[in-house]
Amino acid sequence: MKIFTGTSNPVLAKSICDGIGIPLGHCTVSAFPDGETFVKIEENVRGEDVYVVQSTSPPTNHHLMELFIMIDALRRSSAARITAVLPFYGYARQDRKDQPRVPITAKLVANLLVAAGANRVLTMDLHAQQIQGFFDIPVDHLYAAPVIYEHLKKMSLPDLVVVSPDVGGIKMAHAYSQFLEVGLAIVAKRRKSPTEIEAMAVIGEIRGKNVLLVDDLTETAGTLTAAAKLLRKKGAKQIVACVSHALLNELGIERLRKSVIDELITTDTVSRPAIDGVKITTLSVAGLLGEAIRRIHNNASVTSLFEFKGGRTS
Repeated sequence: MKIFTGTSNPVLAKSICDGIGIPLGHCTVSAFPDGETFVKIEENVRGEDVYVVQSTSPPTNHHLMELFIMIDALRRSSAARITAVLPFYGYARQDRKDQPRVPITAKLVANLLVAAGANRVLTMDLHAQQIQGFFDIPVDHLYAAPVIYEHLKKMSLPDLVVVSPDVGGIKMAHAYSQFLEVGLAIVAKRRKSPTEIEAMAVIGEIRGKNVLLVDDLTETAGTLTAAAKLLRKKGAKQIVACVSHALLNELGIERLRKSVIDELITTDTVSRPAIDGVKITTLSVAGLLGEAIRRIHNNASVTSLFEFKGGRTS
């Protein structure tokens, strides 16, 4: 078994390798003067079970192309099996035709991964679970929830209620509320534009309670901050936000600095520089991904990685 990484999240890839107890594979990933990506695998991979760790975080297109080229290089080097490990799967929000003459880019990316030579995909907290069906190769879909659950248990927030910041996240929020054995509420929202959200109403009882806002990803933080503002107005006390993938652009960081969110809990699925003025707790999913890779390599079951208390995180 060999693990390689692109340039999107080398720290996570190194942590995965350290957890499994194998060295990170050597490869050169560089660019020609015109911006084209060049990849050279610097060790023998003939007949090996190979894993390529690459989140498709911004710059998304660059990191995707890098992944395709690495997979192609490994395929042409006679690797026995190539697994694309995408801690964050970009373009997942474009999973349907919700208006005329638009693409289904999540399906296109799935096709490109297979065309490049991937035999298997390992990913985490897809924006929509049905994206697994876009692939004609096996997909192992993990959840960051077990790692986040452990942290939330240590926090021991009293009078807690789990809140979904939009209707689409009810299933995820329900799983958290079941595990923590607390109440559930929902914020109804209206999207004005890709970067602007209007929170409209709260369904559920949150007055005088501590709130845990859960979502799969945030970029501009519009949904989270609008929901938090409404919740505080409705009488919520401490507001903690919890997202699996915090991509956070400049607009998102600025919104979080001005928001009423007391703490943001996230994971290291995407690489992110230190941010001042926002309390962010970053939990590592390296152990979870590393154990999944070990089990896939040994043809063992991956199911128990997202089971808890006799239930499931999905």
